[in-house]
Amino acid sequence: MTDSQKRYESWGRYPPAKHTQVVPVTNRDHPLRLAECSQSVLPFGQGRSYGDTCLNDGGILLDTSPLSGVIDFNRELGTLRCEAGTTLAEILALIVPHNWFLPVTPGTKQVSVGGAIAHDVHGKNHHRGGTFGRYVRQFELLRSTGERLVCSPDNNSELFKATIAGMGLTGLITWAEFDLKSIPGPAIALERVPFAGLDEFLALTAESDQLFEYTVAWLDGGFRPGRFGRGVLLRGNSAAAASSRKVKTPWRLPFTVPEFFLNTPTIRAMNSVYYGLQKRQRRAELVDFEPFFYPLDAISNWNRIYGRRGFLQYQCVVPFAERPAIEEIFKRIADSSLAAVLAVLKVFGDLTSPGLLSFPRPGITLAIACRTSGNSCRPPRWKSAGCSSTSKY
Repeated sequence: MTDSQKRYESWGRYPPAKHTQVVPVTNRDHPLRLAECSQSVLPFGQGRSYGDTCLNDGGILLDTSPLSGVIDFNRELGTLRCEAGTTLAEILALIVPHNWFLPVTPGTKQVSVGGAIAHDVHGKNHHRGGTFGRYVRQFELLRSTGERLVCSPDNNSELFKATIAGMGLTGLITWAEFDLKSIPGPAIALERVPFAGLDEFLALTAESDQLFEYTVAWLDGGFRPGRFGRGVLLRGNSAAAASSRKVKTPWRLPFTVPEFFLNTPTIRAMNSVYYGLQKRQRRAELVDFEPFFYPLDAISNWNRIYGRRGFLQYQCVVPFAERPAIEEIFKRIADSSLAAVLAVLKVFGDLTSPGLLSFPRPGITLAIACRTSGNSCRPPRWKSAGCSSTSKY
C-alpha cells in the first residue's frame, strides 16, 4: 500500500531516495508481519529530519503518521501517553491551555513523538533540561520478529536505552508516555542581546544560563573576514500571557526559490539586514511561545527556500576546552568566500541522556544549513573543518 500523493523525503530534500514500498501503519495493534519482509524496514514520521536519517533507499518505509491519537493526558501529574505518530503541534494544542508544555522541544513542532525519541531531540533549554529522552517514561516497541515489548528504565532497559537516539533501528515505537513541564502561561519573557564574536557569546551564555531557561543564538552566516562570529543571543523564561492567544495560520510558499537567488552575495546581504533589524528591536518584550520556539514554522514549507536540489545541515559539538575548533570553522568558511543560509550557536549542558547514541554533550554546538549546490555551500569543505551531520539544530 503506497501513498503516491505524499512525498517521502527528508526535510532537506536531499539526498533523493527510492523506496520499494510505503506501508501506512493505521492501527498500533495491527500485526505488520515484519519478519516476512525481504528488504530492510524503517519507520517514517513527519519527514522533518535532515540528511537521510528518515530514508530507506531501496527498502520499505513504515508511515507512522496515521498513529496520531492521544491515549491519556493526566492534567494533575503532567504526563501524556500518545501514539508514536502524534505531532508535537497536536500535543501543544491540547496541553498548553492547561498550563503544561513539552519538557524539551526542537525548532519545529511538526515532529512526531516517535521521531523525537528516535533522534533524542534537544532544544533551547539543554543547559537545564537535557534531551527529550530524559522525560520518556515508557514506550511499546514492535520488533521485526513481531514481538511487542514495553520498554522503560526498569523494563527491557537495554532496548530502552538503544531506542532513544537509535534512529528507528531497534524497531517501531507504537506509543510512548512522557512527562510534561508546568508553565505559568503560553508566553515567553524574551530578551535579545547582540554580540560581536565568540568570546562575547560565551560570556553572555555563562551569565544567561544562570538566569534564563531558554537560550540560543542566531549567527551571522555571512562569515565575512574580520567580523565572523557576530550574532544575537535570544534568551527567555516562560511567563503568563497578557492577553488571549491568537493562533496564526502558517503561510505557504507558492513556489520553490530559483537556484540563482541564494548565492553568497545575497545570503550575506540577508544576514546583514537581519542582524541590523534584530539590533534595532526592543531588547525585552513578552512574546507568544510559537514565534520564540518555532519561527520557521510560520512558513509551512520553508524548505523550498533552499531551491529544487535541497539543503544539508551540519552540526558539531566541541568541548569547552577545544573552543578554538569553533573559531577555526568560522575562519575556514570566511576564507572560502562562502556563506550559510542559517547558522545557530548554543551551549550544551552536562545533563546526560539515557540514549546510548544521543548527540549532545557538554560544550559548544554550531549548526550550519547550506544548499547542496551553487556557490553558497560546499559540504565536503565544511566536513573537513570538523563538522558532523545530525538531525537537529
